[in-house]
Amino acid sequence: MDKKQLEIILQQLKEPPLPKPSLEQYTIPSGLGAEIINLAYLHGDIKKKVIFDFGCGSGGWALPLAKKLEEGKIYALDILEEPLSALRARAKLEKNFNIETIRADIEKRTPLSSNSVDLVLMTDLLFECEDKKMVLEEGKRVLKPGGVLLIVDWKIAVPLGPEKGRVSPQDIKKEARDLNLKLEKEFEAGIYHWGLIVVK
Repeated sequence: MDKKQLEIILQQLKEPPLPKPSLEQYTIPSGLGAEIINLAYLHGDIKKKVIFDFGCGSGGWALPLAKKLEEGKIYALDILEEPLSALRARAKLEKNFNIETIRADIEKRTPLSSNSVDLVLMTDLLFECEDKKMVLEEGKRVLKPGGVLLIVDWKIAVPLGPEKGRVSPQDIKKEARDLNLKLEKEFEAGIYHWGLIVVK
């Protein structure tokens, strides 16, 4: 499946009738979503991968990725039950059976084994976390050697988004270096976000 096919899938996703920003039910432009997913896997096919979505909300990333996976699995983690319930309902409606939801605090150890996943997603997550280094450490722990960590978060100087907790890509690059994670790519993730791809 190429980027154009993924973009078509993203366009076909049903939007919640009354989106709630608190459940991360915001629209991801289909072209941007396809581009970011494609960036994360320029060097490999995603069909059989195991993916862990940290702070998944109601499934803005997990649902389109589930459509691309054929034999893989997505673990979708959030601290709140309400967005997880919304994600399970949408997954059932769209017949996505390769998503497993997990309710847990991302700033504590997650239930997955070390070296068990191929891709970790941290999208609009770090601004909400007090201990950002611990979250990155947990991402590294669960990744297989050579696994990919995709980080997308709010730019500091843009008018939309959260009032507190924003972090710069420079700070996260330093934390990644301290954890011996290799920076593979830095990119603009649309008008309001920055993005990093790091490899274990």
